[in-house]
Amino acid sequence: MYVAREVVVRGSGAGFAQTVEVAGFHFGADEPIEVGGGNNAPTPYDLLLAALGTCTSMTIGLYARKHGIPLDDVTIRLTQERVHETDCAECDDGDHYIHKIRLTIDMTGPMLTDEQRTRLRQIAARCPVHKTLTSKISIEVG
Repeated sequence: MYVAREVVVRGSGAGFAQTVEVAGFHFGADEPIEVGGGNNAPTPYDLLLAALGTCTSMTIGLYARKHGIPLDDVTIRLTQERVHETDCAECDDGDHYIHKIRLTIDMTGPMLTDEQRTRLRQIAARCPVHKTLTSKISIEVG
């Protein structure tokens, strides 16, 4: 069950460094030095990929536990890039780029079968963050 929590982000006009607070947790975000940041924390895209990766891993683990699949560990690796629309057969919205996320899943477990691995890879796409990122999103700015 999803529980909505407020995320508060604070920064200054002096630079890219941000502080993030959610449910009593505090962490930062920044940009790399080569684009003017201090490289003191993950970038916003790093955090986006982390959200997708953690949710994917949690979804796979939950499914494995519920169905008695002998999964020991899950490692999710993600990268993100902008791809020019000439490389995108589905681009028809006027945007000249699409964002392509590559997600690789490594699973360990000495008793894990190929069939179980296949099923767990299918379940990965059911992760709520994956569903959110692949749905139509509305952001209201107030």
